[in-house]
Amino acid sequence: MLNRSYRYPLVSCLPLLWLAVGCNSGTTVRQTVIVSGQAQSAIPERLKSIVTSGTLADLRWSSFADCKEQVQQLYQAEDYVPIWERNGQVTPQGLAVIAALESSEQKGLNPQDYDTGLWSPRVAAFKAAVNDADLAARFDVALTVSVMRYISDLHIGRANPNKPSFSIAVQGKNYGLAEFVAQKILPADNVQAVLNTAEPQYEGYQRTENALRAYVVLAKEEHDTPLKQPIKSPHPGEAYSDIDQLAQHLRARGDLPQSASVNSTSGIYDGALVDAVKHFQVRHGISPNGKIGPQTIRELNIPLSVRVTQLNDSLERWRWLPQEFSTLPVAVNIPEFVLRVFSPDHRIALRMNVVVGKAFGHKTPVFAKNMKYIVFRPYWNIPLSIVRSEIVPALRKNSSYLSRKRLEITDQGGHVITSGVASANELTQLQSGRLMVRQKPGPDNALGLVKFMFPNEYNIYLHSTPTPQLFSQSRRDFSHGCIRVQQPAELAAFLLQNQPEWTLEKIKAAMESGPDNRQVNLLAPVPVVIVYMTAVVEENGEVYFFDDIYGNDSSLNDQLAKGRPYSH
Repeated sequence: MLNRSYRYPLVSCLPLLWLAVGCNSGTTVRQTVIVSGQAQSAIPERLKSIVTSGTLADLRWSSFADCKEQVQQLYQAEDYVPIWERNGQVTPQGLAVIAALESSEQKGLNPQDYDTGLWSPRVAAFKAAVNDADLAARFDVALTVSVMRYISDLHIGRANPNKPSFSIAVQGKNYGLAEFVAQKILPADNVQAVLNTAEPQYEGYQRTENALRAYVVLAKEEHDTPLKQPIKSPHPGEAYSDIDQLAQHLRARGDLPQSASVNSTSGIYDGALVDAVKHFQVRHGISPNGKIGPQTIRELNIPLSVRVTQLNDSLERWRWLPQEFSTLPVAVNIPEFVLRVFSPDHRIALRMNVVVGKAFGHKTPVFAKNMKYIVFRPYWNIPLSIVRSEIVPALRKNSSYLSRKRLEITDQGGHVITSGVASANELTQLQSGRLMVRQKPGPDNALGLVKFMFPNEYNIYLHSTPTPQLFSQSRRDFSHGCIRVQQPAELAAFLLQNQPEWTLEKIKAAMESGPDNRQVNLLAPVPVVIVYMTAVVEENGEVYFFDDIYGNDSSLNDQLAKGRPYSH
């Protein structure tokens, strides 16, 4: 009988293992009995040999360099005794782990990463050769490596969230996998419940996981014939020849209730079918006019297997997010063109449309930072890239451009050089970056009347806009990268709610009448998270899908398709 106290240091398993759930310290007691004394003496040496090598040919992905340190740490504490075997049998915990690995598709993971399909023959071979030390050691390490990979992938995802235009900090997420396995899984009565604690605990993540399970079933049952695009897109009340097929698509996706009555013999597109199309359009980022146009047909013809992939991608990105915030964040979802603000009870306190960066050349990056202050009636300090590509050429063509656009040329300290005609020397200094251009505060300022600042390397922030009509568009990627918000005064009021003097009325007055460039610091930083999810599950369980406007899903799926080891 083994009686050991497990006290592991928090060691990261190379960049892949950034885990960060709390682990208990304490004592784990287990009984391990090997039938043959000869096998018992041989197994530790074989285990040590495999672990030291960092590779096991039995695994589908044979190198386990990504978690070698953690595997070695676990077996060293066990004196290289098998941890998933007892009396010649696989332990209940081992069998429960295998069941979790086999069902990893329901978690949005790739079952091949955890040797799904290989475990039944492995268990059978193990039972048939209980005195085979080599087989016992290989089985034990294979299961240890697979469960560590599974836990890590559940907790922080598989791909690297820190790439160009994608910067999610992972500091503070380091986690001891050896400790988790030893202290939480091996003594567990409910292994799946323990494994679930490694997942993000956000309600949005859990709703997405629930939706994924439903869509996996729907995708396997799908046998829809693609809809044809009519020569003339039918409006509600007009003739349409494919009513039965349209109803079949909408029922499969949950937009048309199974009990809804559809009169296919009339050949008229009306009634419940129109309501279902509008509902479908809302869920897919299409203006809900009920017209069966090319975009609606295209979205209806997207296979449900593709929707499964979108949900998988969203789960992956949920795992990248920080596990805990000082306060609940302001979250912007780029492909949805929506901002949400969360209240302390995790409910949505504010929701509004936003405008994000153009898909070509001005993509809004994905990152997380803390908002620290608000500026009323701000200057717009124009980025050097825009100065070079747009402002300088305009000044060369039109000497009155500065005054007409209410612009000022300043030095690096913000001192005004001119707001009139720019000299040739000043144009040269603008081109080199030695001088800057800013737009004066006011209703025509490109930032509108308020900006929300969360300092970052991209010089991206939230702000209002003098062109609110863009918020009515279904696709809203029009900016140079910053994020325009539809309800700036309401957002400011929410952020300043702990400062009673800043009522909504006072905020609107500060926006309308000044003073210019007035900074108001928040009492405590508020996290701002810019995310990219093309599948979102609302609080009522409805699933919304959006276009991959920046191609980020496509890039992620290409990366994941290459298999382990994933690039970090």
